[in-house]
Amino acid sequence: MHFEIVGKIENVETVAVGGHIRDIMRLRRQFGLGRWRKLKGIALVRVSGDKTRKAEVHWYEAHGLGRKKMKIKRFLD
Repeated sequence: MHFEIVGKIENVETVAVGGHIRDIMRLRRQFGLGRWRKLKGIALVRVSGDKTRKAEVHWYEAHGLGRKKMKIKRFLD
């Protein structure tokens, strides 16, 4: 599903850091070394068909590399 974040991500929480991330080896191989974190937050997303919904989103992030592999976990409305 293709989506776009509309506005700011709120209530950001760290889920896991470094070796506690299940896919850490894939992240390092695909994007490079870094202090990887798995994060989650609440955001308004625009899904296909120009519909805007509130959703819980999860992503990986490393300093200097930015957000990677963003996905919608569930819709909240």
